[in-house]
Amino acid sequence: MNTPKATNSDFYTLDIGGMTCASCVSRVEKALEKLPGLEAATVNLATEQARVRLKSDSKTSVADVIAAIEKTGYEASLSNSAGPNPEKPPKAFWATDGLGRVLLSFALSTPLFLPMLLMPFGIHCNLSPAWQLILATPVQFILGWRFYKAGFKSLMTGASNMDLLVALGTSSAYGLSLYLMFASDQMQHELYFEGAAVIICMVLLGKWLEARAKRQTSEAIRALQKLWPEHAKVLNPALFIEAAITLENYRDLPLDQVLPKDRVLVLPGERVPVDGIILMGNSHIDESLLTGESEPVKKQVGSKVIGGTLNGEAVLVIEAQAVGVESILSKIIHLVEEAQTQKAPIQKLVDQVSAVFVPVVILIALITGIANWLYLDSASLAILRAVSVLVIACPCALGLATPGAIMAGTGVAARFGILIKDPQVLEQAHRLDVVAFDKTGTLTIGHPRLLALVTLMPTLSPSFENEILATAAGLQLGSEHPLAKALLNAAEERNISPLATSESRGLPGVGIEGKPSSGPWSGQRLCLQSIASLEHRPDYQSILIKAQPYLDAGQTVSVLMNTETPENPIALCTFGDEIKPNSQAAIAALHKLHIRTVMLSGDNTIAAERVAQSIGIDEVFGQIMPGNKAEIIQKLQKPKGGERWHWVAMVGDGVNDAPALASADVGMAMSTGTDVAMQAAGITLMRGDPTLVVDAIDISKRTWNKIRQNLFWAFIFNATGIPMAALGYLSPMLAGSAMALSSFCVLSNALLLKRWRPTH
Repeated sequence: MNTPKATNSDFYTLDIGGMTCASCVSRVEKALEKLPGLEAATVNLATEQARVRLKSDSKTSVADVIAAIEKTGYEASLSNSAGPNPEKPPKAFWATDGLGRVLLSFALSTPLFLPMLLMPFGIHCNLSPAWQLILATPVQFILGWRFYKAGFKSLMTGASNMDLLVALGTSSAYGLSLYLMFASDQMQHELYFEGAAVIICMVLLGKWLEARAKRQTSEAIRALQKLWPEHAKVLNPALFIEAAITLENYRDLPLDQVLPKDRVLVLPGERVPVDGIILMGNSHIDESLLTGESEPVKKQVGSKVIGGTLNGEAVLVIEAQAVGVESILSKIIHLVEEAQTQKAPIQKLVDQVSAVFVPVVILIALITGIANWLYLDSASLAILRAVSVLVIACPCALGLATPGAIMAGTGVAARFGILIKDPQVLEQAHRLDVVAFDKTGTLTIGHPRLLALVTLMPTLSPSFENEILATAAGLQLGSEHPLAKALLNAAEERNISPLATSESRGLPGVGIEGKPSSGPWSGQRLCLQSIASLEHRPDYQSILIKAQPYLDAGQTVSVLMNTETPENPIALCTFGDEIKPNSQAAIAALHKLHIRTVMLSGDNTIAAERVAQSIGIDEVFGQIMPGNKAEIIQKLQKPKGGERWHWVAMVGDGVNDAPALASADVGMAMSTGTDVAMQAAGITLMRGDPTLVVDAIDISKRTWNKIRQNLFWAFIFNATGIPMAALGYLSPMLAGSAMALSSFCVLSNALLLKRWRPTH
């Protein structure tokens, strides 16, 4: 066996062919569990994949895993899910689940069941027994051979599946008809070739519809994969960037040949091929398919760009930083694929039922046949009712109920910037009654901004603010301090050029000083320093009185003054972490859902409460050490200890939020934060927009409702269908039609999730 080499020695994703129902899933999982050195394994019917994790010291190889699956009667191969994958083509026309076989089966079967449909209208055109045999035989043994093959393999492995039920049921109807056809009193008996043929037709139709619906549930993955361009324009590193563009001196390389540090040319209207930093050019980038952000985002030199996004109006030169499996797009695809192949906890109950379902159905069919034979004294009716039981009791719908909804729900959520990587959160989200927010970076911007300039000199009018900002920003030119960047950003936003400064020098723990080369204070030595550093000065109290309202609001205050006349400070610069525009709307929306909101902050309690009051937060925990956030989450869950009282979600973005995210029932991480936070959370929000929290809860609840609806209808279908078939209210033909359509209905119900749209 030629086995491709895995990219990870301990973890493998395998494509499995030939699974048809939940019993198939159970059989493959049981085979995998017997492998020595297996740490974990899960099999998903909707994606037709298995995810296997082996212990690091295990002697079991991926070849052994594939061999174990193939021994159960299914095909297996190592999946290549790294990087941009080509879209899987639709089934070939004459493939096992192709449309060609469905059409041919109906073409052969229509003359068999059409006379029965015309009889109520007084039209009698029955085919002779010989013609019925000629038409039914290829349907039974050529088009239906797949059921014999798969059913026989399942028997050889000591298990049973849907294919065995179909093979037993149709063979019984076909065999009974064959016996009656050649019996001496053949003219006194009705033949049932049409029942066997129509059952196979309907099952083939159901499988084709099911495969088509499965492809629709995975559209989100394919849409993300299509974002990757096939090639990238890599510039010659030996030339200047401008010269390379003018001469069109680039190589058109396949994407897998692009390396970090390569300079990549992106023309207007092209997709960005790699993650990187803009070296040249200013443009707007459409990130809607990755983040859900509807408006193009302005990008300039130094801005980061994401591979797969769409460039707007200008030529860009980008230095590649992450390519292939390391890119953000690849990680997003991996997270969505991982979520779609995992199982929700409720699926374990379904698997337990499916493991014994088929043997129990065969036993019920035998009891039905024997009981009807004894009661009705008719072997043909007894066999037909047993056949109906075998055919209608397929566990396909049970196997697809949960994974179909998970695939559709996680897929549509990913389109709008919500990555659900742990299906367990779907089961928890509908119970949430408390949402806890980290403050910095989650409800606020996350970096300091200049909030106010307050003139302190009586001779200066408020209109003098621009000169003060130009002077203060000039002192900070070249500094990497966060407050320096805040001043420079404020000057840029107001189109103010910072004044050149000479003799600049930093004052550790105090601030910075220098001489402006122009402006009102040209040639004077000015100092911009923290208010705390002035505490020893006699005029400190007078300055503090002016600054106190800003300090009470939790803002940072710096003082601009002339070092030669420090008793006459020039102005106060106040900095703070600005509240995000949508924070208040997010809190209001959560209140409408009857969810209590909590804010966790390391800031002093007064400042934290001011922020909370401005956006409507219900409860505040201030002056919290980073390590204590997880403890507070646990107290929110069990305020009086003992049994749980509340179901709590935690929303954060920093490294110090990771323990709290892991402790919460549902963890949500902003993608604007750290990888550690995103790894600890079950949901990643691709934009730093708090309203995504409401949307994440909404789509999680809707997906969970679809899972419950699907399981309800799947169980009800079998609970009502089997007794009706046993009592003779369903003919084999109707039973086959109902069984085939049940899986399609379950998947169609799940696909309704594709219509979901964010409400904010």
